[in-house]
Amino acid sequence: MFPGIGTAVNIATVLIGAGLGVLLGQRLPQRTRDVVTDALGLVTLLVAGSTATAIFDPELSDVVGSSAPVLIVLGSLLLGGIVGSLLRLEDRLEGLGGWLRARLSGDPGSDDGPASEARSRFIEGFVTTSLIFCAGPLTILGSLSDGLGRGADQLFLKATLDGFAAIAFAASFGWGVAASALTILVVQGSLTVAGFLLGDLLPAAEVAALSATGGLLLVGVAIRLLRLRTLPVADLLPALAIAPLLTWLVGSSM
Repeated sequence: MFPGIGTAVNIATVLIGAGLGVLLGQRLPQRTRDVVTDALGLVTLLVAGSTATAIFDPELSDVVGSSAPVLIVLGSLLLGGIVGSLLRLEDRLEGLGGWLRARLSGDPGSDDGPASEARSRFIEGFVTTSLIFCAGPLTILGSLSDGLGRGADQLFLKATLDGFAAIAFAASFGWGVAASALTILVVQGSLTVAGFLLGDLLPAAEVAALSATGGLLLVGVAIRLLRLRTLPVADLLPALAIAPLLTWLVGSSM
């Protein structure tokens, strides 16, 4: 198999799942679609909690000390949030979603009425699923492993999970979920190229810090899905790159 096969399969499962979800969603009343969204929020919260427990990974505490993991995650989120907000990542991601809808539908949308509601649903579906499909550790580790030529098993697993998730999300949000395939292509494709160039995977301690930080980002996504508050999770995405770097810096100083 060639490098990048995992991302190609992932994109295919998301597109197929989104298509099935749209067909299913058109036959469901709004109340039922809201319940589906709530269920997805609760499951996302469960996955986020289990992922965030990587902060207790003994390999991380062995490298940075027992009290440092929480500070590393905190520092990563603070620094990542500052960088992301200055770069306006949330606004840019929402803008990309609006642009994609306008290009795909041929309708720029309006400020009120059904067209505005459809545009909002498209953008919310695109932003939410882009974050969920690309913020987890499987995205990074699987893409790097694929680029290194060590197999795409992790991405195949992720593709299966994303495909089923796309069905449920598209039943509520519509075609915006399918547009997240573009985000998967850019993010996982770039990481696969990086893995091809790097020649090695992240050490276990850096992976644990990355997983814990990614888990908290998924908590933010769950809060959005549950309609508790619209957190600018995209602005926090740089934290995923900062967490392994802080871990390495702290570990090197000890």
